Amino acid sequence: MFDDALLDDESALTRADGVLRDLAGCGARVRLDAHTAQEAIGSLVGDADQRPRAVVAVGPAARLVRAVLEPACPVPFVAWPGPGLPGWAGSLDLVVALGAPDGPGVHAAAAEAIRRGCPLLVVTVATSPLAEVAASRWTTLVPTATADPLAVAVVTIQALAAAGLAAPFETEEVAQALDEVALSSSPYVDLGTNRTKQLASSIGDDVPLLWGGSVLAARAARRWAEGLRRASGQAALAAEADDIVAVLDANPPRDLFADPFEDPVASRPASALVLLDDRVEAPSVRIDRGNILGAAARHGARHDEVFAGEGGDLARYASLVATGGYTAAYLGIGLGR
Repeated sequence: MFDDALLDDESALTRADGVLRDLAGCGARVRLDAHTAQEAIGSLVGDADQRPRAVVAVGPAARLVRAVLEPACPVPFVAWPGPGLPGWAGSLDLVVALGAPDGPGVHAAAAEAIRRGCPLLVVTVATSPLAEVAASRWTTLVPTATADPLAVAVVTIQALAAAGLAAPFETEEVAQALDEVALSSSPYVDLGTNRTKQLASSIGDDVPLLWGGSVLAARAARRWAEGLRRASGQAALAAEADDIVAVLDANPPRDLFADPFEDPVASRPASALVLLDDRVEAPSVRIDRGNILGAAARHGARHDEVFAGEGGDLARYASLVATGGYTAAYLGIGLGR
């Protein structure tokens, strides 16, 4: 059972100090990696005449980079799950390998890029195995100081912007968004005013259903679900609007007067709906949001809305993901894990 008293309990918070410190350092890691990569990024000069035919990104954060760049990239951008590379990739195509952290799939893709003569942009720690595997005359190494997936993604987008394949953006804006979440979600901020503690308390004994309307908000919802599952050891679902509505419609209406000892249906965990809003206004997002809230109202399902901070696409995404990280941490604390 979830015990919200643990969220302000000094001993319980001390036991989770490592997790909370790691979350608080996200902004610092973005700044550190951006500083470490500054010289290498400065050497990348965008030239329209030397643009690749396409960009193939590989690695754990490749889909995030694609989601940010695909609408504005002047050439086709593919996030390839591997193994290897797509059959059409060749010497006219840029391969971007993100080592966050390194894995055999990324190593195989880098080796395949070298074999095919593809220009290779590698963003990883300079002493990592990926940097060694990917070394070649066609390789450009953009070194980072950490293997934080979000920080590596930020550096990668910054490098591609310098090469003329993405719109310029401020790294500090992303770091500042992470810092703002860290301050408002600090363990020293009590339950009464700490939004992430309140979110953890609201879903503590229920099954979280997570939805984000835009591409980046939907990706943030998946990161939330992964974190909540790890923290609680229980189910958490991030899905499209139609699937969320189907789950809500399959649940019986909540009966506030049901006796969980007499009614086995009432003893089952209820659904707790969390909507992630990254401030993208689109007709399809408004329609899906209305359908989900309508289904929640029909069945008496509780719902919370989480709004991203201000800034560009990546800063708003970072804000949502950081909020989910703290919510998952406090969920684990409240469950005594």
